[in-house]
Amino acid sequence: MLTPDDRTRRRFQRRLLAWYAKHGRDLPWRRTRDPYRVLVSEIMLQQTQVERVIPKYHQFLQRYPTIDSLAAARVGEVRRLWYPLGYNIRPIRLHRIARETVARYHGCLPDSAERLRALPGIGPYTAGAILAFAHGRNAAVLDTNVRRVFTRVFLGPRRALRVRGDKAFWDLAGALVPRGRAYDFNQALMDFGATWCTPRRPRCPRCPMKSFCASYPFDARSHGRP
Repeated sequence: MLTPDDRTRRRFQRRLLAWYAKHGRDLPWRRTRDPYRVLVSEIMLQQTQVERVIPKYHQFLQRYPTIDSLAAARVGEVRRLWYPLGYNIRPIRLHRIARETVARYHGCLPDSAERLRALPGIGPYTAGAILAFAHGRNAAVLDTNVRRVFTRVFLGPRRALRVRGDKAFWDLAGALVPRGRAYDFNQALMDFGATWCTPRRPRCPRCPMKSFCASYPFDARSHGRP
């Protein structure tokens, strides 16, 4: 278990949320709590940079504004509209999710992790994102950026070598989510990893976590080059 002591946990939560209030990105999918739109954004953001996703997100929702309209479309049309985002299994999975949601849940994405993960192509991260960002649940998320932040702040390079698999990180993510603030906290984590605690040139001198970060000052050689 990687959970820090209560004082460190509260300090991390407080500083991260304060950082997000000042530095959080203004992204179009953050202006909605519609589960379908959250789903579309999360599928598009898999292995794709934010800047490439934004115009396609708007275009896709203009063509398929509801999950019912997506379910009624032909999968070939959906794939063509997806171009040039790449990783082209994603539009097929998204189309299957839409069809199963219409068939099984009358066009409303479920609000439970178990039912969400039973849909094709929805794993623990996407399920957590939908629960937190659309349904306001105290759900955790864990992606590459979040894992990197946790590894640096709470483990450091030596201890990180002894941690295997994702379970310990999921447990930590769940323990860190402040009750009632999952939306902002999870968005903050992803932004912090994407823009400040970056793989090669993290902004350590100005980092709000540096006073208790297990990796400060950052040494690229000890962390490798992710």
